[in-house]
Amino acid sequence: MTPDLVLGVDIGTTATKAVAFTVDGDDQGHGSAPHHLDEPEPGAAVQDPEALYEAVGDAVRDAVADLDPRRVAALSFSSAMHGLLALDAAGDPIGPLVTWADPRASDTARDLHTRVDALALHRRTGTPVHPMSPLLKLAWLRRARPSLHAAAHTWGGIKEFVLARATGARVADTSCASGSGLLDLATGTWDPEALEIAGITADALGEPVAPTAVVGRLREIGWGLPAGVPVVAGGGDGPLASLGVGAVRPGVAACSIGTSGALRVTVERPAVDPRGRVFCYGLADERWVVGGAITNGGLVLDWAHETLGRDVDELLAAAQAVPAGADGLLAVPHLLPERAPHWDLGGAGALLGLHRRHTAGHVTRALLEGVCLQLRLVLDALREAGLAVHEVRATGGFARSTLWRQMLTDALDLPVGFPTVDQGSAFGAALLGMQGVGLLPPGPDALVAAAERIPLGETRHPGPDAPAYAARLPLFEQAHDLTRAL
Repeated sequence: MTPDLVLGVDIGTTATKAVAFTVDGDDQGHGSAPHHLDEPEPGAAVQDPEALYEAVGDAVRDAVADLDPRRVAALSFSSAMHGLLALDAAGDPIGPLVTWADPRASDTARDLHTRVDALALHRRTGTPVHPMSPLLKLAWLRRARPSLHAAAHTWGGIKEFVLARATGARVADTSCASGSGLLDLATGTWDPEALEIAGITADALGEPVAPTAVVGRLREIGWGLPAGVPVVAGGGDGPLASLGVGAVRPGVAACSIGTSGALRVTVERPAVDPRGRVFCYGLADERWVVGGAITNGGLVLDWAHETLGRDVDELLAAAQAVPAGADGLLAVPHLLPERAPHWDLGGAGALLGLHRRHTAGHVTRALLEGVCLQLRLVLDALREAGLAVHEVRATGGFARSTLWRQMLTDALDLPVGFPTVDQGSAFGAALLGMQGVGLLPPGPDALVAAAERIPLGETRHPGPDAPAYAARLPLFEQAHDLTRAL
């Protein structure tokens, strides 16, 4: 039997998903295992790495349960970016995974902005000097947790840990590494100034490898697959989502809204805009993604559910009955310090124009509109950086809501297509895996052609509410500037 499937494994913030894909993107088997964020102290947003590793095994076993394992040509991985994990000499965790959502390095970031040329560092590494990045987490741990910082033998993210335990390989793919703030994009090596700020040497980090590299063979670890299956490095969930939804040509942006959100375009040369409002992360050879991530995406709806005490579907139905603009209620939905395009080191959310007539439906609608307007600010930053965008392909949990689909379309004032593959990051990882083991020809053009074979299930166009959102955008940005002082 000729192997014809690659398992794309996406280690996300709230769940790990594994999908067995054909080259044409057909789902032949899938599995999912949930996990959650812990807050052991105020501001912390951490996860148990051993629990995440178990979730990977659960998802993979479910995905291949009904398959002939001889069909699986490789596993390839995607993971949430910007996580930091301390490991001992045996490769075992000595602390929790500090996730992208953990803002405890904010004071360290403020201090660093006064001591170094933060914009020059951003341009070299592609990563803003922001608390989300592993660079700032390392600098913070050096001060706040010196015993942990000193005890670590190596550092990495969750994917590096899983790859090492599954294969024995100690590597760092250049996609995830490009989101660490530690990698020089031009040279593909660890940046000396960043290492000095972090208080580590290059030996404490994995060897940079291409996202399509076969890093080893699967060990006998009980994942429902035989030992010896090739394992491909893969990359970061954001860049791979762009690949997995086919947003790989100039002018086509990928948008995702899950727990957080992002808007990205694919480019052939790494670059950051002069004002440092966008990131630049690696995708594969000769391809990078430029864009902005927002912290407050679907978590805003989760907060409304928890705070207002009503079911999510009920809240969405109530919001549907409210007109665009929420009858004058404007939300700045920055429940956590926001990222692009302003890369706040603190900040606060707000409900402005609140009246007695406003209901839970108004609050929900205003919050969702705020998420979409924040993504519009990212779109405008991309355009001001000289990157044309005329079409968007969107994915993520938000797409289950027809209200939210149209709201995003109207706020961006662009056609938005929704691909039939709803696990973009997993499919992007699978495509890298296919190229890594020879199921696709080498080179970026083959990846582009394969990604573009995924059809769109629906395309929405801006409707009559688009002018209302365009009118509110300047007010939204002014409100952001005012609430930063809070």
